[in-house]
Amino acid sequence: MPVSLLWAVDVYGRVYSLSTAGQQWEQCRDTQMEFKRAAAAQQCCWGIACDNSIYLNVHASDLPVRYQEETYENQRWNPVDGFSERLLPSDRWQWSDITGLQHQPLDSFQLSSSSWEWEGDWYADENFEGEPTEKGGWTYAIDFPATYTKDKKWNSCVRRRRWLRYRRYKAMDTWAKIPSQQTTLPDPFSDISCGGWEINEEPRGRLSLWAVSLQGKVWFREGIYHHNPEGSVWEEMLLPGEVVQISCGPGDLVWGVLWEGQLIVREGINRDCPKGTSWAVVESPSPDVGAIHVAVGINVVWALTKDNKVWFRRGVNSHNPHGSGWISMVGEMIMITVGLNDQVWAISYEDRALYFRQGVTSSELSGKTWKAISLPRDGDRSHSSASANSLQSAGCYFCGEVRAQSVASDVESDVEKRSADEAGCLVASTSPESFADAPTDHPSGPPTDTPEPRIPKVTSDSFISELVSDREPAKSSRDVASVAPAVLEEETVPAEVELKIHCAGTALSPSQSGGPLDPQWSNVDLEEAQSQQAQTGAVMDSSDTCSLSSVATYTLAMEDPYAGDEHPLWAWVSGGGCSVDSHSQLNWFNCSVNTSSLVQSFQSTSLSVSPAQTAAWRRQIFEQLSERTKREMDNFRHYEQAIEQSVWVKKGTMQWWRDWKPHKWIDVHFALEQFSGPEGNKDGILFIYYNYYEEKKYLHAFINEVTILVPVLNDSKHTFAIYTPERTKQRWPIRLAAATELEMHDWLALLSVSCCDSRNIQCPPSKQAIWSLTCKGDIFVSEPSPALEAMPYPTACDQMFWRQVGGHLRTVECNSVGVVWGIGYDHTAWTYTGGYGGGFFQGLASSTDNIYTQTDVKNMYIYENQRWNPVTGYTNRGLPTDRYMWSDASGLHECTKTNMRPPSPQWTWVSDWAVDYSVSGGTDREGWQYAGDFPASYHGYKTMKDFVRRRRWSRKCKLTTTGPWQEVPPIPLSEVTILPCAAQSSVDVVPLWAISNKGDVLCRLGVTALTPAGSSWLHVGTDQPFKSISIGAASQVWAIAKDGSAFYRGSVSTESPAGDCWYHIPSPAKQKLKQLSVGRTSVYSVDENGNLWYRQAVTPGYPQGSSWEHISNNVRKVSVGPLDQVWIIADKVQGSHGLSCGTVCHRLGVQPMEPKGQSWDYGIGGGWDHITVRGNSMEPPRVHLPSLTDPAPRSPLAVRSTEVNGNAVGC
Repeated sequence: MPVSLLWAVDVYGRVYSLSTAGQQWEQCRDTQMEFKRAAAAQQCCWGIACDNSIYLNVHASDLPVRYQEETYENQRWNPVDGFSERLLPSDRWQWSDITGLQHQPLDSFQLSSSSWEWEGDWYADENFEGEPTEKGGWTYAIDFPATYTKDKKWNSCVRRRRWLRYRRYKAMDTWAKIPSQQTTLPDPFSDISCGGWEINEEPRGRLSLWAVSLQGKVWFREGIYHHNPEGSVWEEMLLPGEVVQISCGPGDLVWGVLWEGQLIVREGINRDCPKGTSWAVVESPSPDVGAIHVAVGINVVWALTKDNKVWFRRGVNSHNPHGSGWISMVGEMIMITVGLNDQVWAISYEDRALYFRQGVTSSELSGKTWKAISLPRDGDRSHSSASANSLQSAGCYFCGEVRAQSVASDVESDVEKRSADEAGCLVASTSPESFADAPTDHPSGPPTDTPEPRIPKVTSDSFISELVSDREPAKSSRDVASVAPAVLEEETVPAEVELKIHCAGTALSPSQSGGPLDPQWSNVDLEEAQSQQAQTGAVMDSSDTCSLSSVATYTLAMEDPYAGDEHPLWAWVSGGGCSVDSHSQLNWFNCSVNTSSLVQSFQSTSLSVSPAQTAAWRRQIFEQLSERTKREMDNFRHYEQAIEQSVWVKKGTMQWWRDWKPHKWIDVHFALEQFSGPEGNKDGILFIYYNYYEEKKYLHAFINEVTILVPVLNDSKHTFAIYTPERTKQRWPIRLAAATELEMHDWLALLSVSCCDSRNIQCPPSKQAIWSLTCKGDIFVSEPSPALEAMPYPTACDQMFWRQVGGHLRTVECNSVGVVWGIGYDHTAWTYTGGYGGGFFQGLASSTDNIYTQTDVKNMYIYENQRWNPVTGYTNRGLPTDRYMWSDASGLHECTKTNMRPPSPQWTWVSDWAVDYSVSGGTDREGWQYAGDFPASYHGYKTMKDFVRRRRWSRKCKLTTTGPWQEVPPIPLSEVTILPCAAQSSVDVVPLWAISNKGDVLCRLGVTALTPAGSSWLHVGTDQPFKSISIGAASQVWAIAKDGSAFYRGSVSTESPAGDCWYHIPSPAKQKLKQLSVGRTSVYSVDENGNLWYRQAVTPGYPQGSSWEHISNNVRKVSVGPLDQVWIIADKVQGSHGLSCGTVCHRLGVQPMEPKGQSWDYGIGGGWDHITVRGNSMEPPRVHLPSLTDPAPRSPLAVRSTEVNGNAVGC
């Protein structure tokens, strides 16, 4: 899971954030104001300060927030002046928007607030639909409006050009005030909530912000998205009553609380109307007690009533936002919030502590129990020292009438332990030298006036004042110390117990609220100190051992007013931007404050043994072990071994897919016989016993001939495939099915270990390894041999051994330095940690370290198809020859909402079916695409010739597994490329480029072999979204835009890692490129029709090359290595039983003088989707061909039939 933040506000108005990977609260120190509310999203946090104004804190990201302002300059041709600014009266404005209806001169554009800054001046856009225009950026047409072209023609009477200017949002990681409207201002705000980002993914980063004013009105903020995080205008919503609080979920749930205690639900929220249409009233959970607070998520609603009881609303979803009934939950809370995955946090009524709801899953949304989050905050004394005598490390020494114990003793008295447990705060411990000037006498009597502990009201908000004022005043100091900080009025401190504080090396700064320096104040429970003194009978002097656990000292001028062990008092919490699920590993509940005391105890014990004694002890143990080895082993070496080899057999029952007709699953007995030789070498044989016409027969395969074990996802069976070189050629593996998923994983792990043992592979993948992915996301790696690229007898592809690595990815890239990056189906970036195994590999099949939890989310799609008839219009009654009315994309397989399942049992649904509007070709308002017939080219609007239509439904499913991968937050990526390095090269910083899921080009800084994740992203400006990128030797950066055109990045170097400009490279005629790969001197690209192209004449002096040459068709992806080796994923390859989709192919005959190669060699397949050879920099061995007079030598490999240059399928 990506690292996200939980936001909270304490009763002093200070804002804190807690990372899902952290163990302490981080204070927002940039604000000079106290806050009352916080509403968080993943990319930002909104807040209401004590001045009742709304503030925004946008999280800093490597991807800047940039907004493109554009306007068009229009001109008309006349016979006298040519093209000029003189337009006809009926023409558009000289400076206008794209429609020509709005007047937009350059000087009319102003910054919307002080949080923005201009990046540069206006400039003319010289690109038109991905192609460069003539100088000046003009496009021509016959008249306004019309179809514009970049070429000037004889009948071009008008022209226009687009002017661009970018503004950047600069107020990152700071609280920026939202500017007020120029029209009538709303009354001050009292509550705020944000959400709605799952309603519509376009525009990017769209949010719904709801606010409640002091008069009970509800306002909606328009126009919030990534390029305009502040929004544009407030719009008032009509209400059935006065509202006190509102909550908005990530989807279409919006609930509010009325003054009368009833709840209201917003109806009609959808993609086209994020504000909704109407309100519906829901009664309070308790008929006698009204509601005061509500919190909503994706499919949950939690509520609090005025008696602080917690209620859960069952039956809530997008189709039924009202729910069906209330369920009473355990606990008394004053505030509650719901996170991204319907996780719940709440603030307790009794002690104002923060609690997390454990056990919340998609099947049990109400959770199981509340668990307190007890963590220190930055600046806490308990965190800065984390020991029972830690105030000394902060440089603070207490002087005056109270003395502290000496640190000479590591043993606490029983009184100390009991006092520390009762008071719940830290023991202040200093050295005797710090009390040189202190008097030795202690007051014998108790003070005449012991002040009452109280929490000061430091905020004007009535709700926070209520939080800090409803404490029980009758509690003793000892009781209050365990719940809340003991705070005194400054003027009530008696002179007899005044403490003097000397801070060595610690600067006491004014409070964050910006006020003057407050006086120091303290609370000393002298009665408890007197009782302890009476029990021990000791006088507190510099040499005595006494307890200061009853002393709690506070300074208002310090950043933290709380005692070390006491939890802060929270007033508000927001989990809207916190991504936690049932599999998340949180460190929020096991923070110990006594760590250093344990370390000190251990160190004090270790000091009793000198280094000389330790060395002598080790020498003695080594001598004893050497004598034992000689006695038990060396004296018997002349004996022969009793057993030359060991043999063990594992048997089981499975089902086998019969190779001949009729093809069907039959029950078989499966056995693995493994044996080890006298030198420790291991090998084995697989046996499959079956009956054929009542005759017992068997198949067998040697373990050292198995090239790959592939799990096959099947709805009804748990199957896996076993490949050998011969079966790889035929594209027909041995397919076996286990009874359960656990049994299949056990067999796969056992067989994988056996195959690795037979090849002496017991380590992580090397830096030269070849990585590949199946279409299901499984990761495989192969160790290349030096002869893989040898000429003229290379190692055959079907001889390569592939082993599986834990994890789940959509794409992976590597280089020979050992830097490996991967991207999941949910666009999350991952970096390889150096381990192996993971997933279902356990024990010897997996490394013990560098294995982490990995999650992935993918969308499953089905299509709803309809045909038009003159009577009823579009219906789900098609022709007999039509496709299924609910089908997959091809229409050949029936797929409905009820029978559609996740890809495998490891995946679980995490959302409901919803109409997908992000379909290529566009859709109408209801998601439909239209065409003349099935199948055809679909478009998003209806014409007179459209007789069929379809729309796509999507549903998200989630996988949780383990593997040697660590997440690289926070920007989601669609593609990544790493500089391929030669074997002898030494690169300190590895250039790495990527494309975000929105098409932005990024350059990663700080990537090295030791820190493969790098440090930060550098945004590279583009005029349009990109979809593919690759970097080759000498920092050649090539990319492909969304429209299929190619670009080359100029002047990329170590000093300028991002380069300076893009050069447009024309695409092959009538083709749109989709993916490319750059090697040492070669540039290959694949277009949308599966054609493979080679860029000719690429030289250091002219790196753009001259033209594209067609190499092959039927290609899905290409990967060019650091030695210009070429590997592809072929779309369809003929096998012995039919076509095999997704096959690994290797280009043979690639040499420096012949970089295009000669023919294809087929490897593992099908079902493969990605391969990268950019880490294989091993130079092939030089082979000297014999002369004609020498006797014919034996070929190292049998002669293989390969396809000559042309199609990857030989057709």
